[in-house]
Amino acid sequence: MTAEGHLIFSVACAIFAGKAELTPALTNGDWWHIIPGALLTCLLPDIDHPSSVLGQRLRWISAPIARAFGHRGFTHSLLAVFGGVFLLQCQLPASWGIPPDVLHAMAIGYLSHLLADALTPAGVPLLWPVRWRFCLPLLYNDKGNSPLERLFCLALVGYSLYWDGVMPDMTAILRRIDHLF
Repeated sequence: MTAEGHLIFSVACAIFAGKAELTPALTNGDWWHIIPGALLTCLLPDIDHPSSVLGQRLRWISAPIARAFGHRGFTHSLLAVFGGVFLLQCQLPASWGIPPDVLHAMAIGYLSHLLADALTPAGVPLLWPVRWRFCLPLLYNDKGNSPLERLFCLALVGYSLYWDGVMPDMTAILRRIDHLF
């Protein structure tokens, strides 16, 4: 997925997370904190690729990570997510004065990147260092700006704005499925 796609996709994920009341900080948070927080970290997993937007600007970080883990390695795994959560649990960012809604939005931004990459044929190694790749190949990128990718991401933003935040009643859905068999 392109950097533009990741940015747009993270906005949709942040809106969905806020409306779904995923955490109290996102539910009661300020949208002027949540959207920038998600945008801030949505490109971070690609720090492992020196040609990425962040990799070009932070080559001194990107090059060693790329040599050690390769692209879509450690930074695209649940191990990296758990490492980030561990840092948050250590209260390190709290001493920096970052509001909780921004921290939660930053987690959403990072996770949105993994989800978006899982929608491509290359997938993501969520269980790294195990080499299994998880993917649901809905998006194909021809190494350039994909108009379908942009349209898909913008449609998600549009739907996230339209969505009223009500989750479906899964028991009713499961009962209907059960009656089919």
